[in-house]
Amino acid sequence: MRQDASFFGEQDLSLVYIAKRLKEALAVEERFTAACLDYLVEADSYVGGFLFRSERIGAFFYVKGTDAERARTVLRDNGWRPYQTPATETSG
Repeated sequence: MRQDASFFGEQDLSLVYIAKRLKEALAVEERFTAACLDYLVEADSYVGGFLFRSERIGAFFYVKGTDAERARTVLRDNGWRPYQTPATETSG
């Protein structure tokens, strides 16, 4: 279920996905809610594009560190590619 930052307090959160379009972000929210995952979503900027790189705004999805792998599984099962940090690339 979607939560605000105060819900998580001092817990470590893991970035698990960056949605680039509103329709995609709404679908991710729907899947996370159906999976009973508590998540935080915030708008933030990222750099995108191959030849013409530009700064864009996306929906950044965070979950508790203990729920990160389950959230990544939900994303993969629905055809999305989870955000990978250097630590998760080697182990995941």
